[in-house]
Amino acid sequence: MLDFDLTEEKKIFEQGYKIIGALDEAGRGPLAGPVVAACVIIRANFCLNDELKEVNDSKKLTAKKRELLFELIKKHFIEVGVGVCDHKTIDRINILQAAFLAMKKAISSLKNKPDFLIVDGSIKMPNCSTPQQPFVKGDQRIFTIAAASIIAKVTRDRLMLDFDKLYPNYGFSQHKGYGTKYHLARLKQCGPCPIHRLSFNRVK
Repeated sequence: MLDFDLTEEKKIFEQGYKIIGALDEAGRGPLAGPVVAACVIIRANFCLNDELKEVNDSKKLTAKKRELLFELIKKHFIEVGVGVCDHKTIDRINILQAAFLAMKKAISSLKNKPDFLIVDGSIKMPNCSTPQQPFVKGDQRIFTIAAASIIAKVTRDRLMLDFDKLYPNYGFSQHKGYGTKYHLARLKQCGPCPIHRLSFNRVK
């Protein structure tokens, strides 16, 4: 159940930390396109309001609702950072490491640097000097991670809509690069396009 009381965030602030960055990514599973990470920033005085009450795991929201919440999150959070790793980077260093790199890019883009990070997943970001705590299914449980999931998902979906215009044969506007039956059929018929992840078995 999503924590709307910022319970975990408050525990961290009580330890003396000043700025929390919550991280999530979108696009680890698709066969094409980038992986995108987002980091949202809060301080201890952050207040929830009615405009944000529908924030949830991005996968549980409609595209229209995600777009609306995307703008509200950018309005109410101190700062939002985004990091992108393209298909070539994914093929070179693998998808997990590319997701971590995208997260680091998201943090680097921020003016307000967090002194504590909460991350969706079970693994801490490697080679990161900032204290951090991973949360399994954090996008389903932790408000700020859910907010980050929306930023990452909407950003990536917009990128895939742009790619759909460049490579219209694959239906990227519909499936956003995921391995749907239609996508696999088009991939078999047309072969991979320049944004397909050639290291993924179903593309090979």
